[in-house]
Formats: sequence, structure tokens, C-alpha cells
Amino acid sequence: MSRWYGNRELSWLDFNGRVLALAKESSLPLLERLKFLAIFSSNLDEFFQVRVAALKGQVAAGLMPASPDGLSPQRQLREIARYVDKLVDEHEHLLLDVLIPELRTHDVGIVRWDELTVDERNDATTYFHRQLFPVLTPLAVDPAHPFPYVSNLAISLGVLVRNPLTMEQRFARVKVPSLIKRFFQVSEGRFVPVEDVIAAHIGELFEGMTIVHVTTFRVTRNADLTLESEDADDLLAAVEMELRRRRFGRAVRLEVDDNIDPSVLSLLLEELELEPTDVSRHRAPLATSALWEIHAAVDNPALKDVPWQSVTAGRLAAADGNDQSIFSVLRTRDLLVHHPYESFSSSTEEFIEQAATDPRVQGIKITLYRTSPDSAIARSLIKAAEIGKQVVALIELTARFDEATNVGWAKELERAGVHVVYGVVGLKTHSKCVLVVRQEESGLRRYVHVGTGNYNSKTAKVYEDIGLFSCNEEICDDVSRLFNALTGFSNEPEYSCLIVAPKFLRPRFVELIENEISHGENGHILMKMNALADKEIVELLYKAAEAGVKIDLIVRGICGLRPGGESGSNIRVRSILGRYLEHSRMYRFAHGGDDGAPLYLIGSADMMPRNLDKRVEVLVPVEHPKHRAWMDKVFGILMSNDVVCFEMERDGSWARVGPAEFTSNHDAQYLIHAENSHSQTRLNSEARPQWG
Repeated sequence: MSRWYGNRELSWLDFNGRVLALAKESSLPLLERLKFLAIFSSNLDEFFQVRVAALKGQVAAGLMPASPDGLSPQRQLREIARYVDKLVDEHEHLLLDVLIPELRTHDVGIVRWDELTVDERNDATTYFHRQLFPVLTPLAVDPAHPFPYVSNLAISLGVLVRNPLTMEQRFARVKVPSLIKRFFQVSEGRFVPVEDVIAAHIGELFEGMTIVHVTTFRVTRNADLTLESEDADDLLAAVEMELRRRRFGRAVRLEVDDNIDPSVLSLLLEELELEPTDVSRHRAPLATSALWEIHAAVDNPALKDVPWQSVTAGRLAAADGNDQSIFSVLRTRDLLVHHPYESFSSSTEEFIEQAATDPRVQGIKITLYRTSPDSAIARSLIKAAEIGKQVVALIELTARFDEATNVGWAKELERAGVHVVYGVVGLKTHSKCVLVVRQEESGLRRYVHVGTGNYNSKTAKVYEDIGLFSCNEEICDDVSRLFNALTGFSNEPEYSCLIVAPKFLRPRFVELIENEISHGENGHILMKMNALADKEIVELLYKAAEAGVKIDLIVRGICGLRPGGESGSNIRVRSILGRYLEHSRMYRFAHGGDDGAPLYLIGSADMMPRNLDKRVEVLVPVEHPKHRAWMDKVFGILMSNDVVCFEMERDGSWARVGPAEFTSNHDAQYLIHAENSHSQTRLNSEARPQWG
């Protein structure tokens, strides 16, 4: 099995390597290529905080479980270290030797202190005295001053100073303030790392001392949140306590300047309890996720992507023009929306806003996994509760790296009178569902939204997701049962339409794959997801391929399946990357529906053990022919040979395929955007539904 099953952690690094590869695409605007370097860096930070930290925790605890591909935690850490070194070298080559020189030809400079002009140095010195010096705190290390705590991902200056009177040499740490911008703009289009400005004036923090050596370093710590008890009496308090403890997580990586003094490196390793293999050396400035600042600060449209405007789903635009509500649209038939090609604000946010203000709406229920600090949806829920509607918000407090935001909203929603619940003990609630109950002339009617993406207005602008609005009675009954199970006490209910994890999703997908196997060469399975790493599902897909079933997989990130062996010719694995993060989960089984018809599903679940067995996930069938036609069109574009993408080779490696130029005509996301815009334009001109 291990021969054809890839390692999860190395597969994730493959994914980040594909992100890095986008920075090589010469057809893309320069600042967009720089953006992908920033994304690569922030991705790698999270990987160390969570995945590497978990492996190190297993080793420290003496636990040596082999991964599905047969590698021990220690072996995985060695392989990760080698791979990361290779990727970091490539990242720095692209930044220092390719993109920075090319940007200079467009009057954009990322420069170091010794490259500044006299006037620029004078401006930077003024900035240091006015904005930096007052908030800097040198922390010495000596018998009276223990080694200071170094916070997670903070950039620090390590300074060796010598007393010219006693010739005694000491180490001190100066933290670069985290609330200031990483790059200081010294002149039009020219930026210097702020740590360079501090280092150039470091002597002012150690008056009368001789500066022997100055270097930068950065520590990555274990940032995963682990509750001491899953049945904590007060989950909110337990999460808040764990968030405070997270600051003091164990160090797992040390990033340093390539020219660091060996004695300083030795001291840092000793104090942080790290090994030399945990060190990452850099020629470039540390924490290049901050390159986003350059992208935002430079106002040169020629160096950035041409913006794509989201459109309002055609039937919603027509309804708005006729002063009709979203509810009247849904009573006609279901509505499918595809973000960010179609606007999140004019569909999902507007749906909840109308529910909050409509006097006929009696109740709103919603699951919130990730939301934004300025969430319009949360404000609508507060508004609804304050005017007396019954509002229930199931907030997943343990959504990784969004715990603090979710805790904040949980408190504010509770203060406004919203019934806030935290889900099922031992399970993360990852589903994306809204239920609205409305009094109408014929009686109470329910409306639902089931989607693939979070109710987050910020990410909805850059995450590709799809959602279904419906007032179909069967779907609404199922969503009602789901909320009753999540907020009350009940055994897992039976569902007529929805496929809900953890009880029903795995067996249903096993059944669907085995059903395609029974059709042999006429079988076809098409899956679009973020990750595929479940051993049972992978084995079944191999079995299906051996039976002649055609397997098409669109996997953005981790893929545990390798299309090798005799059946490999029936398996195609593809990864699509671009300006949007491919986030939707869409599934098509050629014979999975009634009477052997195709079955189309969308929802929140990837094919990972955690999604199948440890989370509340929801998939909903897509029934309307127009909606299925749109999904088929999207699948067709994503699997086209005329788009730039990555495909997995039979040995598990990835290759960039498609046209040489990554231009709009060969960009799958642009083609979907163009199709959507064209269909909506035609819809608006004809005043009749197309894809919506």
C-alpha cells in the first residue's frame, strides 16, 4: 500500500511547492508573483506550528506510530527538514535573484540598509527616533537577567555587546515591535526592512557599549490548541485559557540570518531547547509573509492582476430590480451561487440580512466555523436577536487560528440575546448551514443555505466556494434535524437528502464508489476537494480504477493517492492554483443517483479521516438541471488540457502542464469567471434564469 500512498506531510510540502512555482510564472504580473512568495512563507509558518509541532510532540512522548505510508515520526521529520531546506533555497533564489532585480526595472525596490542613499538614511533615522526608539526594549542576558521569553513568530535582533571597561561580553535580545509595518518606505517605491533600520541604530540602545555583532532570528512555536478535557464544563473558558497557554508553546523551529555568529546560534539553541537540524538559515529577510505589504503599497496596475468584478447572481439581480425578496426567488426554485465569481455580499450576506429584518421571519439558525472580525453576518444575527427573533448560532470555538475571533463573537452574540452553542463534545462542527423559518400565508416555511465555504466576508473575496439556497421541504427537514441534533440531546437522526458526518458520510461514499465499480468501464468518479488522505477511500479508488472506472481528482492540497500501478492509467490527479484559493468540495458519481442517474454533491467535507470521522460535515445533493450543467462546465474547464495546472505523475511527483504562458485564455479561474459573467449578462438582458 505504501508504494502507492503518499506521505501526508510531504504531500503538503508538495502543495506549498506548487504555490512557490506560481512565482516562477513569467506571464503573471510581478507583484502577483511576489504575493505567492508571501503565501508560501505564511503557509510554511502554519505547517511548522501545527504539523511539525505534532510530530515533535510524538517523538518527545515516545510515541512512534507509523503514518499510512510507513514512515515513523522521526523519519518524517528528517524528510521534512531536507524538503524544507530545498524549498527555502528556491524561495530565496526567486526573491533575491529574480523578482527583486525585475521589480527594480519598474522602480520598485526592496533594499537593505547599505543600499540606501544619504537622504533615505536620514529619513530612516528620523523614523527610528520618532516611531521605533520609544517602543524598543533591550533585554540583557546575565546572571541577574534570565534569557527572555521569545514569542511565536516575532522577529528579534540578537546583539552581542562588550563593555569597553571590563571587556565583558554579553548577549541581549531586542524584539521588533509586531504592531508596526515590516517595511519602511524610504522613498517612492523603495522599501527597507524595519529590522535593518533598528540594527543600524542599535548602539543607541546600549550606550557606552561596543556592538560586537547584530543578527536577526525568529522562533516558531507549537500553536495548536489542545483542550485538557473535551467535556469541559465551560468550553468557552477552557478555550480562553488554552489561548493564553498557546503563547508559551514549545519551540519547533529557529530561523536565523546566514551570517549569525556561532556563539549566538549556540546560545539560542540551548535556551530554546532545539537541535541544529531545527535551524533554517536565510539570505533574505525573515518572515517574508510581510511581502504582502509591498503588494499593497505599490500603486502600479501594470504590476498587479486586472481585478475581476463579482457579479450578483442573475435571478437575485432581477429580483432586486423588481423589489422582490430573496425568499420569493427561492420559492420559484433553488439557487446555486459560485463565489467569488458571484457576490457573497449580495447573496449569502443579503439572505441573512433580509432574514434579520423581515418581520415575517421568526427564527434563524447558523453554524459559524470561521468568520471575520467585522462580520456583517454576525451583525445581522445581533440585529435579529435584539428585535425579538429566535436566533441560534453554533460557533466552533476550536477552529484553528480563529479561536480568539470566535470567542469574541460568542461573547458579543450572547450579550445581544443570541442562543450560542458550541457543538458536539469531541467533534468539530465544520458544516456550513443556515436555516431561516418564515411565517407565510400558507403557514411556516423554511429556507436553507448549505455551502462549501465559511460565512466570512473577507475570505469570500478570494476563496472559490459554491453554495445552494433552497426551500425544498426534504432538505429543510434534514437541516432542521441537523440543528436539533447539534443544539439538543438526540441520537444521530436519519436524513433523507443530506449526507452528514461522522455517522453517514464514510459509509455513503464507500457505497457510492462500490456502485461505480459495479459499472466497470462505464463508471466515472469526479471529485474536487482540498485534500485526499483517507486510506480507506484511497484504497477504494484504486479498486475502482482496477475495475476500469475512470477516476478524475482535482485536489488543491494534500493528496495521499499516487496514480501508479497497472490501474494508474484510469486515474488522473490534478491541482489548480491561481489568484483564488480553490476551496469548494464538489463530487460527481456517474451512477450514484436514482435509477442509475448521476449524483452531484457539494458541501464542507474533504476526504480526510478528520472530516469523515471527527467532524460534523454536510453534503447536499444538487438536483436542478441548470445547476448540474454549471457544475459540469466547471469540471470541464478544470480538467481541460488547455489550462495551466499541475498533474501528478505515476510516481507521486507533480509536473506543471498545459500551455507555456499562464495568460487569461489558459487560466481556469479566468475562464470560469468569463463564463459566469457572460451567462449573467445574458440573463440580465433576457430577464430569465440561466445558471442561477
